[in-house]
Amino acid sequence: MKNLLLLLLICMTLAPAGAAEAQTDAARPNILIVLADDMGFGDLGAYGSEIETPNLDRLASQGIRFTNFHVGAACAPTRTMLMTGVDNHMAGMGNMLEIQADNQFGKPGYEGHLNDKVVSVATRLKDAGYHTYMAGKWHLGKSATTIPHAKGFERSFALMESGADNFVEMPYSALYEKVHYFEDDK
Repeated sequence: MKNLLLLLLICMTLAPAGAAEAQTDAARPNILIVLADDMGFGDLGAYGSEIETPNLDRLASQGIRFTNFHVGAACAPTRTMLMTGVDNHMAGMGNMLEIQADNQFGKPGYEGHLNDKVVSVATRLKDAGYHTYMAGKWHLGKSATTIPHAKGFERSFALMESGADNFVEMPYSALYEKVHYFEDDK
């Protein structure tokens, strides 16, 4: 399959949950995490790119930037580490199901979805009184217990597979007959 440059975003916009809480916790920050697949560290202006990215640079200048986050060999393991703060094997995504080796199937750490041994950052923030939202590619499981809604996102709109053409709803991988999107738990 042709390696396409995709800008697939997972965004969490988090704000204090209640109006009364917002008044008492005015110093609590809003949090926005942008994860873009297939980008290198220096692809944004904020990190030294010659490509102009003024809007993302402005966001970066007003917030905290990751400067020592290490990615996995594929998008789903990387997303797993960002979403949980632990090694992707501990969270069940040692590799993407689409490219797992025969000796990985059925082994601990290679469940192919976020397992129940870890807690997502969305769950932790929701428990702390934040609203949690997600939009974009999920690819961390598509059962009722592994979709974004079950992993701490109170609102979500997510592509479940590894990639798809959003305009004609065609999966990039021949492993999938059709594209699946979830809005919240449906």
